[in-house]
Amino acid sequence: MRAGQALGLRHADFVSHRRELHIVPRQDNANGARAKTLTPATIPVSAGLVRLYTAYMFEEYGDCESDYVFVNLFAEPYGVPLRYQAVHKLVYRLRERSGIDFTLHMLRHTRATSLLRGGVDVEVVARLLGHRSSATTSQTYAHLGTDDLRAQLTRSGACAGGEQR
Repeated sequence: MRAGQALGLRHADFVSHRRELHIVPRQDNANGARAKTLTPATIPVSAGLVRLYTAYMFEEYGDCESDYVFVNLFAEPYGVPLRYQAVHKLVYRLRERSGIDFTLHMLRHTRATSLLRGGVDVEVVARLLGHRSSATTSQTYAHLGTDDLRAQLTRSGACAGGEQR
């Protein structure tokens, strides 16, 4: 997901029993978040993410009364939807603590590349990323090297034992 999509999430968008997340473009987000898409989309989520969401709701969210998923829980104004600035500050703190230089968009690229390396079709990855065209995904997000290409050829049977057929 893009940061704006996450910041605009409402609890009703998280359908735990179906393991789905609805990305709904809204013009009225109190935090100014934008989904960067005009059409709603549904993406599958893992059982692990459902468990994390449930734990978040019971262990951290508690009595907060907001329909937004991501809100200020540890700073004033309490219960108000997180803004982009708060997310950027969090990323900065994580970068400082870990010593790893990254951006949220780099994580998006990394996940897309990982899925492609794992053999997920580019059309599926494009849909998960919300791209209208798989060409965008393959040209912008597919950071595949020679070893990745060789592995894919081997998996498909076009290259046996390192020899091309």
